[in-house]
Amino acid sequence: MSFKDISEIAGSAMAAQSVRLNTIASNLANADAVAGNEGETYRARKPVFATMMGADSNGMSMGGKVQVLDVVESAEPLRKVYEPGHPMANADGMVFYPNVNEVAEMADMMSASRAFETNVEVLGRIRTMQQSLLKLGES
Repeated sequence: MSFKDISEIAGSAMAAQSVRLNTIASNLANADAVAGNEGETYRARKPVFATMMGADSNGMSMGGKVQVLDVVESAEPLRKVYEPGHPMANADGMVFYPNVNEVAEMADMMSASRAFETNVEVLGRIRTMQQSLLKLGES
C-alpha cells in the first residue's frame, strides 16, 4: 500500500468525521427547539457511513475508504409535554420537543473528535516516514 493510498483512506475518514460532527452540532443546536405539532418538530439526524473497498492492479485489497451515504432522521419518538401556557402549545396544550438525547450526542461528539484526531496523527506519521525516506537518499 502506498503512502498516497494511506493518505486517501485517512482523508476520507476525516471527511466522514466532519460530517458526523456537523450533524451532532445541528442536533445540539436544535435540542430545545419546540413546535406546536409533530410535523414541524426538529428530528435528530445521523450520518450513514459505508466502507468502499479498493484493490490494486493485482487484485489485492488495499483497504477501505469511508463514504457518507446519507444523513437520515432518527426514528426515536418525539417528546410530547403538556404546557398549556407555552406560546407554541397546540389547542390541547401540548408542545413537541425534538428527539435529541444531549448526553448521547456529547458522547458521540467526543468519539468523532477522537477519530478525527487519530486520522490527523496518521497523516503526520506518513509525512514523517516520507521525510525519513528522503533523508536515506541523501546519504
